[in-house]
Amino acid sequence: MSNVRGIAAFRQGAAQNVALTTTSAASTVFGTQTYQVLLVASAASQIRIGDGTPTAVTTDTLLPANFPMVFICTPGQKVAGVTASTATLSVTELS
Repeated sequence: MSNVRGIAAFRQGAAQNVALTTTSAASTVFGTQTYQVLLVASAASQIRIGDGTPTAVTTDTLLPANFPMVFICTPGQKVAGVTASTATLSVTELS
């Protein structure tokens, strides 16, 4: 048996950039068909996905610099991020 896994493929949806600083900043609301988001930050950041307007803190999930990661979400949620310096968080909705 082989341990080869299939490559995940997604349809790109809406995209946005969120300016990150030492204060939490949130994205706009994810679309009604968004169940995954692709996140990439220009500097190491902490992120939180949640309902309403989430607030990211320095103990939240680490998103390494320039390392794309896909996260599961629920339509209508947002992502928030915070960083030790300044960064841009690229958010792409996937379906």
